[in-house]
Amino acid sequence: MVTTAARDDSFNYRLWRYDGAPGELIPLLQSAQDHFGYIPRRAIGYISGVTGIPESEVYGVITFYSQFRLQPMGKYVIKACDGTACHVQNSRMIIDTIEDELGVEVNGTTEDGLFTLSTVACIGCCSLAPVMMINDDTHGRLSPQSVRKILREYRRREQAARAKDAASCGDRP
Repeated sequence: MVTTAARDDSFNYRLWRYDGAPGELIPLLQSAQDHFGYIPRRAIGYISGVTGIPESEVYGVITFYSQFRLQPMGKYVIKACDGTACHVQNSRMIIDTIEDELGVEVNGTTEDGLFTLSTVACIGCCSLAPVMMINDDTHGRLSPQSVRKILREYRRREQAARAKDAASCGDRP
């Protein structure tokens, strides 16, 4: 596991070692994303300043490649499968249900920062179609009702954890 300090050192080291060699923009962006979890506006400005590449061009590269994110990911990353087996089992209805329940579109993050929704070509659980993963948990044989129930359970757990944290803060001297 890479520590935050090691990621920070790696990002700073890459910037410090930048010597103008062509092809370094992608590794610099990858390093920034590894460090921050996404590429914040300040990193774009910093990379632009170090490389001499205009911010608009840096932004253009970020938006061209799907590996880069301009927004932080939610605590729970939902990967809704839209591969062949899931598609045949009406994955579009599942995706629509997730969007409706969370009030977010594909590749978006909820306002509270709790959920990020993305689609994938295949999760590898075709016999359980339609399928979604929330972080490392796989949920299969989904229906709109089961999706709503699962998402509401994640929200309930999160609210209970926050309430417990708030209560324990009140017990401190």
